[in-house]
Amino acid sequence: MGLAAEDVDAIVAGRHADPFAVLGLHQVAGKWVVRAFVPGAESIEAVDPKTGRRILALGPVAGAAGFFEGTASRRKTRFAYHLSITRAGHHWVADDPYRFGPVMGDWDEYLIGEGTHRQLWRVLGAHVMTHEGVAGTHFAVWAPNAARVSVVGDFNTWDGRRHILRRRGQTGVWETFIPGIGDGDVYKFEVLDRDGHLLPQKADPVGFGAEHPPRTGSVVRDIRDHAWGDEGWMGRRAALHRVDQPISIYEVHLGSWRRVPEEGNRPLSYLEHAEQLVAYVKDMGFTHIELMPISEFPFDGSWGYQPVGLFAPTIRHGTPAEFRAFIDAAHNADLGVILDWVPGHFPEDPHGLAKFDGTALYEHADPKEGFHPDWNTMVFNYGRAEVSNYLIANALYWLQEHHVDGLRVDAVASMLYRDYSRKEGEWIPNKDGGRENLEAIAFLQNMNTTTYGEVEGIMTVAEESTAFPGVSAPTDAGGLGFGFKWNMGWMNDTLSYMSEDPIHRKYHHSKMTFGLHYAFSENFILPLSHDEVVHGKGSLLDKMPGRGGDKFANLRAYYGFMWGHPGKKLLFMGSEFAQGAEWNHDSSLDWHLLDIDLHKGMQVLIRDLNRLYRDHPALYTRDTKPDGFEWIEENNGDESVFAWVRRGMDGAAPVLVLSNFTPVERAERRIGVPEQGRWVERLNTNSEFYGGDGRGNFGGVQSEDVAASGRAQSIKITLPPLTTLFFELERD
Repeated sequence: MGLAAEDVDAIVAGRHADPFAVLGLHQVAGKWVVRAFVPGAESIEAVDPKTGRRILALGPVAGAAGFFEGTASRRKTRFAYHLSITRAGHHWVADDPYRFGPVMGDWDEYLIGEGTHRQLWRVLGAHVMTHEGVAGTHFAVWAPNAARVSVVGDFNTWDGRRHILRRRGQTGVWETFIPGIGDGDVYKFEVLDRDGHLLPQKADPVGFGAEHPPRTGSVVRDIRDHAWGDEGWMGRRAALHRVDQPISIYEVHLGSWRRVPEEGNRPLSYLEHAEQLVAYVKDMGFTHIELMPISEFPFDGSWGYQPVGLFAPTIRHGTPAEFRAFIDAAHNADLGVILDWVPGHFPEDPHGLAKFDGTALYEHADPKEGFHPDWNTMVFNYGRAEVSNYLIANALYWLQEHHVDGLRVDAVASMLYRDYSRKEGEWIPNKDGGRENLEAIAFLQNMNTTTYGEVEGIMTVAEESTAFPGVSAPTDAGGLGFGFKWNMGWMNDTLSYMSEDPIHRKYHHSKMTFGLHYAFSENFILPLSHDEVVHGKGSLLDKMPGRGGDKFANLRAYYGFMWGHPGKKLLFMGSEFAQGAEWNHDSSLDWHLLDIDLHKGMQVLIRDLNRLYRDHPALYTRDTKPDGFEWIEENNGDESVFAWVRRGMDGAAPVLVLSNFTPVERAERRIGVPEQGRWVERLNTNSEFYGGDGRGNFGGVQSEDVAASGRAQSIKITLPPLTTLFFELERD
């Protein structure tokens, strides 16, 4: 019936370029012919899907084991059928995937080819659906240089000859609909490269689920129709993400925040985090939770920063539906959720994106551009429209499908510069001969423009460690377009200062003041992140000089300095109660330390600092404006004393902040103040509530007409050792 021998041979070998032209239902010489290929089958019949009655028997094709063909001589029109199969004493009935037409439309093809399909995840990947009246899953993947792509899984005994995808035009996309496949089924793509060589089986680049590592299969997940309950939060979050609002972020690694020792020391699930983590962060007064990467990743030791499944919430804590329940719980507690997002690189794991179709598809072919020496990872080819579109669509996916409130983009500096961590001769200049990665810059600008333009109320944050200009400036002004930037310089300088013995701090005084020279050049977040408590750096408490109580006093004073300084706040988990040990991603935080007064006191201090911060607009409304900050004492290195005023808007009461970073009490210390009135002591890091000895100013002091610090008015206070004080003006 018009069947060429070379077609049969190619089908049996799994090398046919267009199996849909051979298998399935076809009209040949005016008759309807059914062809099927089921390796090992002994007999096949086409049967009525409703009644199970035989329509026709398929006969084996000589010399082609598993290939069957039959003619429906009495059928005049196209008909539906199932295949009734017998093999080795087993019998089953299955629908024929080759009888279904394509799912993708021409418009999707056009947008994918152009690199402008902003909702790429709604076309590519594995989608549970009903197609032509039959329930199943649609699979689609981009592999333009492949000779053949198949879906493999338990449903076809991982035989890549069984479910070969249909090539769609010139876009490089392959697709198929497989009936009977649904939520929870494991699959991979089997790819033959352009030379016909079989590649390692690949996980789905747009898969919504994955197996538990170390298994590497993708898992079909139905992400349709989640019943969200966060309408109130979504409607008001835009107002909460402005630069004139208080933003205090608790950074969390879900795998080690808290574990269950009674159950093999397992990490908490998304649902358990929805209850325990959300309640804790809310009680501590933070405004946002920032999650270290939760996109699926193969190696626990990467902490998620080497992702393979960019569209899959890691199964380590549950399913996509359970992840969404966590987001819902956070929003209903008035907490935003920021995800660490990693578009800078990806690992070389054979089941991942590297050489996906046998060519450098997602990465650069030249290792001088496509290989990252710091992490032994691959660098995305941002100049390729399809790759840039893939990443931008991924950003939109998390923001739209999972209601995530923001993305903190990891390692932006490594993206901006072609010579990042590379020696001379190991990198390729840009088209103008410079070191800037112009394609990455354009990608970041496009990503920010698109996400802010399409999703109301979100925020993007750059972890950028250089002096690259305009990171948080609008793209139409030449900036990168981020909402905020981590202030890495402030973090490095101030931690360096705090690690000094107090007797030597006067020689490093400028490290605490230098940040104010550029504090208003970007929309800054002050980060004390996980990076400061790993790789032998010790904990924040361990960085403090002295012993016992002095270490805690130093850290309390430093936290006070941070919360009084211009910039939003970020603190890594465990630092709020002064965990003594360096962070270990394989074990829980040391929650038992809260039984010790000094650790409990530190936790109470962070809770009170967050409350003070939220309740006093002077501490946040002009974070990005020079007129919101005024030095009172900037150059008092001999005493290691710092004093400044924070100002709000519309006549809000100013706040005076003072830090003493020596173990010497400054009794009856006169400090100039900008206005007359009573200055009420709102917080004292030396309070007994926090583990201090309680020395302070009995609630506040009245200003006097005595000049000091270049001001006509002054107050006389006790400035306890290793302490930060906050005073708020009550005007006469």
